[in-house]
Amino acid sequence: MDLLSVKDLCISFQLGEKQKNNKIAQREVVHGVSFSIQKGQCHALVGESGAGKSLTARSLMHLLPYGVHISSGSIFLEDHELTQLTEKEFLHFRGKDIAMVFQDSLAGLNPLQPVGKQVEEVLFIHSSMNKKEREKRVLELFDLVQIDNAKERVLSFPHQLSGGQRQRVMLALAIANKPKLLIADEPTTALDANIQVAILELLQSLQQEFDMGLLLISHDLRMVQDFADVVHVMQKGNIVESSKELFINPKHWYTQKLLATEDTDYAPIQEKISEPILSVKNLNIEFVRPKKSLFKAPPVFHAVKNIDFTLLKGECLGLVGESGSGKSSIALAVLRLLSSKGSIILNGQSIENLSHKQMQPLRKKLQVVFQDPYLSLNPRMTIYDCIKEGVLAHENISKQVLMQKIYACLEDVGLSKEYALRFSHELSGGERQRVAIARAIILQPEVLILDEPTSSLDRTLQFQLLELLKELQKKYAMSFVYISHDLRLVKGFCQKILVLKQGECVEQGMTKDIFKNPQSDYMKRLLYSSNMQHEIEPIY
Repeated sequence: MDLLSVKDLCISFQLGEKQKNNKIAQREVVHGVSFSIQKGQCHALVGESGAGKSLTARSLMHLLPYGVHISSGSIFLEDHELTQLTEKEFLHFRGKDIAMVFQDSLAGLNPLQPVGKQVEEVLFIHSSMNKKEREKRVLELFDLVQIDNAKERVLSFPHQLSGGQRQRVMLALAIANKPKLLIADEPTTALDANIQVAILELLQSLQQEFDMGLLLISHDLRMVQDFADVVHVMQKGNIVESSKELFINPKHWYTQKLLATEDTDYAPIQEKISEPILSVKNLNIEFVRPKKSLFKAPPVFHAVKNIDFTLLKGECLGLVGESGSGKSSIALAVLRLLSSKGSIILNGQSIENLSHKQMQPLRKKLQVVFQDPYLSLNPRMTIYDCIKEGVLAHENISKQVLMQKIYACLEDVGLSKEYALRFSHELSGGERQRVAIARAIILQPEVLILDEPTSSLDRTLQFQLLELLKELQKKYAMSFVYISHDLRLVKGFCQKILVLKQGECVEQGMTKDIFKNPQSDYMKRLLYSSNMQHEIEPIY
C-alpha cells in the first residue's frame, strides 16, 4: 500500500459570491495532479512560482487559503481519505501522521514564545507525556536536528536565531511526533549553499531514521538532484514530467528550459579599465556584546576585519560567503548606516567621517536594493508613493514631471504604469523586487548595492532579474556591489568577487580565475556545496 496517494487532484479559486442559482464562479488552478509516495521515499515537486506546488502541498495538510478549495480528486494517507475529513477530524492527523516545514521559518514560528515552548506545545497536543518528559524530549529533538547549545536555544525567541537555526527548529516541530509523511516547502530558500546542503542532508537522515515519506518542494531542480528518488516537474497547475532520470534525459521542453537556466557563461570583462568609483581600505566593524556581569565588560565582536576592495565604473563586484560572514555588514557600512573604522571613498570623496546631514546629498549617488521587498516597501503606500518618496527627498520637481519620471522608471523595470496605483501585497515576489529596483534607479545612482535581491525568487525569475539589471547598468552607467550566497548567479553577473569567511577576506580577484583555480579550501567547499565543482580546472 502507498503511504500517500494523490489522484486527479484539482484545486480551484472561488470568484465572488454565490449567484442567484446558488452556483459559485470558480477558476481551476491545479489540474488533475496525480502521484504516490512509498514509505521511506523522497519525492520532489519542482517548478516556477505560480506552478501550483505550494497549493498542492497545503491541500495535503487541509491548509488551503480562504476562497481556495479542492474541487475534485482524492488524497489517501494509507487507507484514510483526507479530502472527506472535517477540520475537526483532520486535527488528529495534522502534526502527528502528516507534518509540514514551511518556507518562511520566521513567519512559521510564534514571535512571542520561546522556540522550546513551541515544540513542547506540539507534544502536549498529540502525546500523553507529562511536563518533565516533554521538556526532555524537546532537548532530544534539538540535539537530533543538530542545534548547538540546546539548553540555551530552547529559551531563545525566533528573532534571536539565525535562518539555519530557525529552519532546524521548524524541523524539530515537524518530527516531534514521528510523522509518517513530512512535507518540506522550500526549506532552504534564502539560506547559503553550505547551510542548504546541511539542511537537506539533515532531512535525508531524519527521513531514514524515522522511515518517513518525504515530499520536497523547490524551484531549484539542481538542489533536489541528489536527494529525491522521483522528481515531478510542475507547470501551470499540471505535472508535465515525472522521472528519476530527467536530469540525464529530460523529455518535456519545460524541464529542458529549467535545466538550461543553470548553465551560464562568465560575466564579460571590461575591455577598457575605468576609474574607481568606490574604494574601501582597512574596513573594520565591531559590535558591543551585551553585558553579563556588572563589573566586567564583555569583549567586542569583530564582525569585519581589515577588508579592502575597489569597484570600477561600470563593474560588478560580488561579495560571497556563508551566512554571518559579514557581507551585509560591509554593505551597511558603505551606505553609512553602520559605524565602522577604515577608509570609504566614493567618487574621490572620503565619506567615512561624514555626519548624517553631510551624507544626505550623497545618498542619491549610493542606493540599495534589499533582500526582502515585502519588508522594504511600505504596505500602506501605493507603488507610486513608494517611488515618489525618494525622489522628493532629493529633488524639487512638479507633479507632472514626477509622474512621467515614475512611469518611465516602471517601464524600465518591465512594469506598466498601471502598477503605480497598486499596493505591494497585490504584487508577486518578482514584481515587488522590480519595484524596489525602480525606487533605487529613479535617482540614477552611481553605485547600486544589491543585497541578496533574488534569494526568494524561483530560478527562472532570478536569471530574468539579473538580465534586467545588466540592461539597466548599461543604460544608467551604474556600478554594482552584488551580495549573494548563490555562486551560479555570481558566475554570470560579477566580473570580480571577494570571498568572505567570518568577517575576513579569504581570497579576491576575477570571478573566472577564482572559480577555475580556487586557492582556499573554503572556496572549494562553497563550489562543491553549490554543485559547481566541475568549474575547477584539473591539475595535471
